[in-house]
Amino acid sequence: MQETTRRHKRIAFDVQQGITYTIDSVLAKPVFVYIPNRLKKAAWADLLIHFHGLNYVPAYTAEKSKTNLIAVSVNLGSGSGAYARPFQNDTVFKKLVTAIWNTVQEHMESRIRQRKIILSGFSAGYGAIRSILSDADDFASVNTILLLDGLHASYIPERKVLAEGGLIDSIGLEPFLAFARKAVLPVTGKQMLFTHSEIFPGTFVSTTEAADYLLLLLQLKAIPVLKEGPGGMQQISEADKGNFKVLGFAGNSAPDHVDHFHGLPFFLRRLL
Repeated sequence: MQETTRRHKRIAFDVQQGITYTIDSVLAKPVFVYIPNRLKKAAWADLLIHFHGLNYVPAYTAEKSKTNLIAVSVNLGSGSGAYARPFQNDTVFKKLVTAIWNTVQEHMESRIRQRKIILSGFSAGYGAIRSILSDADDFASVNTILLLDGLHASYIPERKVLAEGGLIDSIGLEPFLAFARKAVLPVTGKQMLFTHSEIFPGTFVSTTEAADYLLLLLQLKAIPVLKEGPGGMQQISEADKGNFKVLGFAGNSAPDHVDHFHGLPFFLRRLL
């Protein structure tokens, strides 16, 4: 079934408006970097590293941001495993961040100080964030997490859904739960926002079920709302405490899923 009532607005942006280049030395595929021209003389900047999705959406997010933001796009293929495996080596994320800042300095007219590290993942991109957060040093270095309709786990036994007596294999969710526990305490400086659709894969834990799991362990409850979201999205639930937020949206089709990715500028602005 395809729902056609809601509009599914898409971002259009020419990345040539800013400074662009790739880093080819750290991962199997090139890493795309976008620096808004206005940052050439900036004293500091936050770093947005986005996993999975077209390069121009994070670039647009940086261009339109009201803060100093440099956007990095990492695309490694299909499935969360393609993103998780490279970062299971606890040196890879450190090498990536170092390579980014070293090359950023080459394009600046003055020295620039790095401030926050923001990780965002759409769909399968959460796999990279899970591996990064599993390392204690990398966990400490990350300030902000944004999950865009992307956080899954397996069922126990495999493919046996909750309605049939299956359980959630929570091991893969533990790094996100640990970060969420920090985010609910503003004093830590950690921030986290997780958006989910109503898509039910049937063979692995849905983003709704993953959200429910986090909220249960954090002793929070999502409340029903009816709000307009970015690009025609329809928000139907929300939960928040401190700097941790979960937003639920209507829709169970592919366009509804992609809406979350194109909502990146809106959701990051709301979080920051």
